[in-house]
Amino acid sequence: MTRFAEHAEYEPLYHTGIEGMLIANRKVENQVKTYITYNKGRDWRLLQAPTTDLAGNPIHCVLPFCSLHLQLQMSENPYLSGSISTKSSAPGVIVAIGNIGSELSYNNVAMFISSDAGNNWRQIFEEEHNVWFLDKGGALVAVKQPTVPTRHLWISFDEGRQWTRHSFSAMPLFVDGVLVEAGAENQIMTFFGHFSHRSEWQLIKIDYKSIFTRRCTEGDYQTWHLHNQGEPCIMGQKQIYMKRRPGNYCMVGWDNSRILSAEPCICRAHDFECDYGFERRGDGNCLPAFWFNLSTLSRSCSQGQNYLNSTGYRKVVANNCTKGVKEMYTARKQQCPNRPPRGLVLTTRDDKLTANMGSNVTFLVRLEEGDSMRTNIQLDFGDGTAVSYSNLSWTQEGIRHVYRSAGIFRVTVQAENSLGFDSSSLYLHVTCPVEHIQLLAPYVVIKNKEVNLTAVVWPSHFRTLTYFWWLGNNTEPIITLDSSVSHTFSTEGMVTVTVQVSSGDSILQDTRSIAIQEFFKSLLLSFSPNLDEANPDIPEWRQDVGRVIKKVADIPEEQLLVAVFPGIPTAAELFLLPPPRNQSDGRKQTEEDLVQISEILVNALNQISVEFELKPGSRVIVYITQLTLAPLVDSIPRHSSSAMLMLLSVVFLGLAVFLIYKFKRKIPWINIYAEVNHEKEQEMISTVGQNDTTPKITLSEFSTQKELMEKELEARAKRE
Repeated sequence: MTRFAEHAEYEPLYHTGIEGMLIANRKVENQVKTYITYNKGRDWRLLQAPTTDLAGNPIHCVLPFCSLHLQLQMSENPYLSGSISTKSSAPGVIVAIGNIGSELSYNNVAMFISSDAGNNWRQIFEEEHNVWFLDKGGALVAVKQPTVPTRHLWISFDEGRQWTRHSFSAMPLFVDGVLVEAGAENQIMTFFGHFSHRSEWQLIKIDYKSIFTRRCTEGDYQTWHLHNQGEPCIMGQKQIYMKRRPGNYCMVGWDNSRILSAEPCICRAHDFECDYGFERRGDGNCLPAFWFNLSTLSRSCSQGQNYLNSTGYRKVVANNCTKGVKEMYTARKQQCPNRPPRGLVLTTRDDKLTANMGSNVTFLVRLEEGDSMRTNIQLDFGDGTAVSYSNLSWTQEGIRHVYRSAGIFRVTVQAENSLGFDSSSLYLHVTCPVEHIQLLAPYVVIKNKEVNLTAVVWPSHFRTLTYFWWLGNNTEPIITLDSSVSHTFSTEGMVTVTVQVSSGDSILQDTRSIAIQEFFKSLLLSFSPNLDEANPDIPEWRQDVGRVIKKVADIPEEQLLVAVFPGIPTAAELFLLPPPRNQSDGRKQTEEDLVQISEILVNALNQISVEFELKPGSRVIVYITQLTLAPLVDSIPRHSSSAMLMLLSVVFLGLAVFLIYKFKRKIPWINIYAEVNHEKEQEMISTVGQNDTTPKITLSEFSTQKELMEKELEARAKRE
């Protein structure tokens, strides 16, 4: 049976009812042939074909070029015999459908029978029949296949050598099945079928008790020796059976003993097969297979103990032989060797290198060599936790661990005993679903100047995500493991930038539109405080603001872009883009056009003519927050777009605050603003460059109203 599992070319397998005897069809060089074994698959041979046919004519069939081949399909109908049948109460009798030739064929088939357990075969019918065993195998009943209607059945009392025909129906019947009643006193057969395809079911009961003249006595039996081509030792013993003499018309009954005696045989080579991990070579010896490591036999063996060292052979299962070569082929007891650990393997239970954050991960540890009972196992999960076991047996069911954070963790295991150590590792990717992604990119960038694009994901991951950057009209994305990428745009116009993040089975993306220009101007805007009350942290209203400014200043839509500062709903940056240039227009002319447009817009903002209605009764006014316009920003490194604007804004704002506090007595409403805001010691920090040379200005550096009054009194006293 073991050898069938090792060879996929074996097809249907049939057990004959005798221990260790099997019949199987095997595919050899694209030909299916029938083989038989008497030692449970240790040795196989072809079936010897009958020497004559039904008419007594000789059959010339020479092994191995020609043999008998049998159909081994079992019947799906339990009331039909199928293509092959045996009965445990009739030892050695096998009835089957088959053919004679070089391979199994479903053409020119006939019925064959063996009375000596497959050693010799005879032909009994030229057509396919269903055959049933009567009276504990003492008689055989045959009926044609149900595809052909019949009124007759055939009975044999001499194991198929002679058949007598009997009529069981007045009309031809399609026999769909036969039920044989069990029991010593119930010698009844029930035929069921139909006269035609349109007729109803028909049941015919036959009491075959009358065909037996008497009950069998001791003289009606004979002994039969089970053998394999004359070899009497089958599965390590000589078996003798009691069978009714062929031709005796007597009823066997229930008191028949099938096996008369079983005498053990001396063990010989064919009683042993190759042990696990060994295979039979051309010289007949069992040697280790290329994939088998002999040292694994003592892996679970501890120092001071013993283990069975295989000789490469093992006795066939259920074989009863004794003595002989048994001692030579039986595994020998040896003392467990003391070896350092080697071949340490670390895997997960499902062999996956990914896991979800918060789920149980089961690690398996295997050791090819070494004393597993005296080997210390240390497993480091890579997240700051580790476990230790005094022997490998405690880890057989696996070691579970839960990761509380996402990332790539190096999991290592080390096995150590008094003679040495071994280690193994794997890299586990622990992920959690990405819920949100935001692409951070400037609204306007300078042509041919490098710009940084950043993707922010939530929740945050540590190098477990893959980013796909689609820049402009590129047909292939840039793939990175980092959340940022640098790129240089070489063509003016509006481009679309899309970033996709892949996390496990999910993919999220965000898209931004970026204006690419050689130069542009920008203004910092502020809005009435009532805008914050109705639109907290809502950036969509920048589009509405842009339409209002465009309408008031009469600026073309493609030249205006409003960017909102995240978290500051009442502040924004207004980008002025150059108008489209004709081929005759130069850069100087385009710059002059942009300056002219900016002057128009500044005048409109200074005159407070840019406003819009937020809701009925509430209007929002747009202001300019810097005193002078920022210069044109182009690709020359001396300018820094909005960063330069921020620097100028901070400087002018500081000067404005100083002037307000200096001359606040002349501007009463400014005094109120200073007193209200004095408690907020806000620090104004420039973000122009990467150095810290720009001064930081805070409101606390200016004199308060009380200090100014004291200084003024002191000055008067000195003058007086």
